[in-house]
Amino acid sequence: MEQGVTAFKSFTPHSRVHLLCGKFKLDLSHPLIMGIVNVTPDSFSDGGLHATAGAAIAHGLRLIDEGADLVDVGGESTRPGSLPVPLDEELKRVLPVIEGLKHADVPLSVDTQKPEVMREALCAGASMINDVNALLATGALQVVANSDAAICMMHKRGEPLTMQVNPQYQNVVSEIKSFLGSRVEAALAAGIARERIVVDPGFGFGKTMEHNLALLRKLDQFTELGAALLVGLSRKSILGKIAGKQTGERIYSSMAIALIAVMKGAKIVRVHDVAATRDALAVYNAVNAE
Repeated sequence: MEQGVTAFKSFTPHSRVHLLCGKFKLDLSHPLIMGIVNVTPDSFSDGGLHATAGAAIAHGLRLIDEGADLVDVGGESTRPGSLPVPLDEELKRVLPVIEGLKHADVPLSVDTQKPEVMREALCAGASMINDVNALLATGALQVVANSDAAICMMHKRGEPLTMQVNPQYQNVVSEIKSFLGSRVEAALAAGIARERIVVDPGFGFGKTMEHNLALLRKLDQFTELGAALLVGLSRKSILGKIAGKQTGERIYSSMAIALIAVMKGAKIVRVHDVAATRDALAVYNAVNAE
């Protein structure tokens, strides 16, 4: 168990079928697609391609047209080895994109660790916060509690600059499950409704390939936390190691691992390739239709 983490209360796997994101009520009876918009020069997969507001807005609209159920906008890369972005720079990157996409008929999520960015993004029209730091920053929990936004809380070990330098766990599944359980309890205690809470095991964030595979094999255990489960494995290095492909060539392996995640309980998959994921999930949904 991670230092300072207490055991979470047991919870019978939830039967609720909706995620509340501001004015949106998302149906979780089938898997949802979160499309990625990186407004950064240095993201691991598409850094620089959508670094201007105009390019990012156009990309977001394209992802919505391809079938994204949510769009996740990020102004700070958290890839291994990356450095923090100053507050003013992150706001300058993110806010114009939110303004440009807020009238689209899907929830906008903002990928940020900073409470100040969370607050400004929610005011600008975002309806979900995606926090790799699991609302541990001072004031972050209260920002979300004071809104009606959804929150995704992710596990990471260490900071992006050094998190992939020899990460170690005694039991990666139980430690991460315990951490996320404690964050769910903290969110509930702060007044955030369970229907607004999402958890993410944080594949690749302070984990070796063996850790990532162990998490994926037992992913269904995370459904016991009573929160919707989000998985982000699109184009990640684990796929490069397995399939021997460069970042831009990982579309097929990304589809395979997204389907595995969904079969093991993921309700939301965060992806770069929305159209391909939509088609793969259409087949999955057809096979599983009652």
